[in-house]
Amino acid sequence: MDLSDSPKEAEFRARARRWLEANAPRGLKDRGFALAIDERTVRILTDWQRRLYDAGFLGINWPKEYGGQGLTLIESAIFNEEMARVRAPAPLNELGLSMGAPTILEHGTEAQKKRFIPKILSCEEIWCQGFSEPGSGSDLAALATRAVIDGDHFIINGQKVWTSLGHLADWCMLLVRTDPDAPKHRGISYILVDMHSPGVKVAPLRQMTGEAEFNQMFFDDVRVPRENLLGPLNGGWGVALTTLMNERATLSLATVMRFRNVFEDLAELARRAIASGGCPVSPAVARQTLAQFYVDVESMKYLAYRNFSRLVRGGTPGPEGSISKLLWSELNQRMNEFALTLAGPRAALGEGSPHAIDDGRWQYGLLRSRGNTIEEGTSEVQRSIIAERLLGLPKGY
Repeated sequence: MDLSDSPKEAEFRARARRWLEANAPRGLKDRGFALAIDERTVRILTDWQRRLYDAGFLGINWPKEYGGQGLTLIESAIFNEEMARVRAPAPLNELGLSMGAPTILEHGTEAQKKRFIPKILSCEEIWCQGFSEPGSGSDLAALATRAVIDGDHFIINGQKVWTSLGHLADWCMLLVRTDPDAPKHRGISYILVDMHSPGVKVAPLRQMTGEAEFNQMFFDDVRVPRENLLGPLNGGWGVALTTLMNERATLSLATVMRFRNVFEDLAELARRAIASGGCPVSPAVARQTLAQFYVDVESMKYLAYRNFSRLVRGGTPGPEGSISKLLWSELNQRMNEFALTLAGPRAALGEGSPHAIDDGRWQYGLLRSRGNTIEEGTSEVQRSIIAERLLGLPKGY
């Protein structure tokens, strides 16, 4: 497979790189895979998304009639790579861009596409994902939130949890049970819910980082027009799979580039620790550990190339995304743990201390990374998907 850019793609890459180097926001703290929540960062990333949109660098491979650029999936991947290369932050409405809009484009009516896609792109409306529940996290199909049809509306009651950006969101991709008598995968519907509707309540959940990136959501007799049903009634499980597969597939090449950046920073931290004479591990151990991280990042890269080549040939995101998610989530934890090993006694000093290494970035990263193997499906669930859907192994009980 030829992975080099065509002349047209090379010209696009150069143009994107020049624009990003001149326009990317600077001065934001490195928060890894965390989403923005503080007022200043939200304001900066909202402005950043709108500048990306105005410059023609959002919805790159989406149809022009819905606000996209009408280019190819390859050009979209190139831009995501260049974003990561210059360490530009993700746009604020990342869930809408990577999950909501691709799902609406595949399953939505013409009216839904025209109504929602342009406002996702322009950051006029921020999106969240209402899937997990207190009693059905890893077993998503066991969800209990109910929607009952009442004339031209659904009436929704229930609770969701671990909802990223729920406190900022204008719209929610909500999974509900519409047929309680059907097998659990077949009685689910996918509904687009206005978060400003009467009866919607959002309560923040504070994490060990001290931030409240996630939320609980409560729905008390929330009325939603039936026209907000996405896909067929009781056919929401298939629509949800589109959301989940896009969540893991669309940004895989950019994720690899981000890990290259982390690797470079970690190698520089090791050089500083060794040069100071106070490194807790020997140079040989540091070299061997870094070499393994390099191998891990390169493995992720070629896996991303393989998955991406399938998409370019007209395929759809599949269970292979579980391998990528498993790799990056566990690698992120190991990298942050090794950074604190290199820091020695100063590993106890976090953000706010004038003596903290790299302004406490690695301490924050370690705490936040614990969520990586839970969010988007736990590592245990990913291993089950790989075993059953890729290796053909029988289900274990």
